Amino acid sequence: MAESLVLDPVDLHLLRLLQNDARTTYRDLAAQVGVAPSTCLDRVTRLRRSGVILGHQLRLDPAKLGRGLEALLSVQVRPHRRELVGPFVERIRALPESRTVFHLTGPDDYLVHVAVADMADLQRLVLDEFTAHREVARVETRLIFQQWECGPLLPPAESGRHG
Repeated sequence: MAESLVLDPVDLHLLRLLQNDARTTYRDLAAQVGVAPSTCLDRVTRLRRSGVILGHQLRLDPAKLGRGLEALLSVQVRPHRRELVGPFVERIRALPESRTVFHLTGPDDYLVHVAVADMADLQRLVLDEFTAHREVARVETRLIFQQWECGPLLPPAESGRHG
């Protein structure tokens, strides 16, 4: 289990601000939090080094990049052994169509979020990249009609408030 870092109110305030706009300058962050810019830089650097801040990502619209059909693939791998699942995960992660891979409990071993051009591309992906491999026992496909982003991990209100 990952070790958690003790975060004080200044750290929490910085995280709330950054997760809502990761491009905020250290000077603006410092002014909003009420600390010196050098203190702000030190704190954010510590949060990065400790792994609380995992990075900054640019989000792209798959549809505008020619991948307008998204699906969730439930995958069973048999036998479910480390020497098979490690290479399976790395192969799936390397596919340009793969968006996210989850290792699960229950009847399915993996849930893979993919973005493809169309139904023919989805069929090619399932047949050529998934079921063509001996360790893949079953793939079940669910199309995604629509998706919504959820709120930030930390609440936008101060840490003492609920709701």
